[in-house]
Amino acid sequence: MSVSQPAAHRVVVAVPPATTFDLSIPELVLGATAVDGRPGYEVRICTARPGRIATSSSMVVTVPYGLEAVEDADTVIVTGTAAREEIEPAVLAALRRAAGGGKRVASICTGAFVLARAGLLDGRSATTYWAKSEEFSARYPEVRLRPDVLYVEDGNLLSSVGLSAGIDLCLHLVRSDYGAATANATARLVVAAPVRPGGQAQFIATPLPPESGTSLAGTRAWALDRLHEPLTRGELAAHAATSVRTLTRRFHEETGLSPLQWLLHQRVIRAQELLETTELPMEQVARLSGLATPDSLRRHLAGRTGLTPSAYRAAFTRRPPA
Repeated sequence: MSVSQPAAHRVVVAVPPATTFDLSIPELVLGATAVDGRPGYEVRICTARPGRIATSSSMVVTVPYGLEAVEDADTVIVTGTAAREEIEPAVLAALRRAAGGGKRVASICTGAFVLARAGLLDGRSATTYWAKSEEFSARYPEVRLRPDVLYVEDGNLLSSVGLSAGIDLCLHLVRSDYGAATANATARLVVAAPVRPGGQAQFIATPLPPESGTSLAGTRAWALDRLHEPLTRGELAAHAATSVRTLTRRFHEETGLSPLQWLLHQRVIRAQELLETTELPMEQVARLSGLATPDSLRRHLAGRTGLTPSAYRAAFTRRPPA
């Protein structure tokens, strides 16, 4: 059975002056996604008045589409913008129609200011770039701001923090539409980390250790090859040649998660991939992913996706075209 949501169009609304890096993220990530040998998304960049628009840097970009593209969209993404006060009324109206019509509406970085200005986030959970959190809360106290996470999903509204978290948000969209295997394939193609959980801390309070031998990247790679084993913090610490206490502290610094939280996240992703790409019975999926039992698999997968393993497999299994 193929995925029921083909996601024919994905639209980026550029609000001048647009943040250039944020504007490029959906095209780079969603545009790189392939499903059964075809593009998974068609990305159309639009704005209130098509043509050359200013950016927050010294660059000028040409936007080919007007806001009529929003009407044909499945998902609308508002990228970061320096225009947090004066926002085109036509853009706000288009976003209200999109959200009111059930379309998925997302923001990257300060694009959350645009969604809030449109009134879409009132009483909803959202996030934005941490350096603008105080300003956001002062302007929009009715929004339940979560300033310490990478991205937030509240119904059909999503928001992420700045820069690389926009990549995480787009990979999350791919995973929601096409499953974990496709999302991880896209991540590898764009040389990004696998999909990170939205609740991960959005910034690191202390500097990351240098990559010359002191990072835990090697230990995480070692653990990924052994997810089916009942790994303990002690075993991870032994591989990293450090104490459990130091391991735990450095895991938090590098990933925002504890070692066991990180392992559980990776095991659920492995289970998703096995459900999507194999016909293995649930007992084997649970064992190979390190979740041990079908009951554990069911509980953790439902907590992450809202679906039972059987329902997830039915929704995301991909078979070669006839």
